[in-house]
Amino acid sequence: MDDTDILKRIEELVHEEHALTQQSQRGGLDDDGHVRMRQLEVSLDQCWDLLRQRRALRSAHLNPEEARVRDADIVEHYKQ
Repeated sequence: MDDTDILKRIEELVHEEHALTQQSQRGGLDDDGHVRMRQLEVSLDQCWDLLRQRRALRSAHLNPEEARVRDADIVEHYKQ
């Protein structure tokens, strides 16, 4: 997966997240909707992390293909 693919995936996830947010504002989400929102948040964090890894590797003149999707527990507990 290259940077363009990752950015496209991010766009798809954001689109779905916005649709669920609008649905929530109109009348609420059921339990499945809330679960899906959480999954989207984690997936977005993983995609952004992967993109940052690739850019950092490239910046260090290393192979960006060595970047890997990190476990949700890792990307969800970063200190900001």
